[in-house]
Amino acid sequence: MKQIRKPSHPGVFLKFTILDEINISITSAAENLGITRKALSEFVNGKAKCSHAMARRLSEATGTGVAVWINMQAKLDTWEAENMELGSSVTPFALQA
Repeated sequence: MKQIRKPSHPGVFLKFTILDEINISITSAAENLGITRKALSEFVNGKAKCSHAMARRLSEATGTGVAVWINMQAKLDTWEAENMELGSSVTPFALQA
């Protein structure tokens, strides 16, 4: 079933539901995660995807599972793929039984 509402980016989710709640700056959070401030800033602003390495770091820092972060990214990627415009028409393959 196609999802209507665009899922939240995992970085935006991190910023508003975790970092803002515990009142930690991007700089401090980046230090905790062992990444640069720029990398975390791009992630929480939805400009960088959640890589496997980032998911692992977030799982360790938040006490969640890696799958939580990977699945959030996968849901967003799926929604974007389902809602993208194709530049040309696609002809279905002729499958034989």
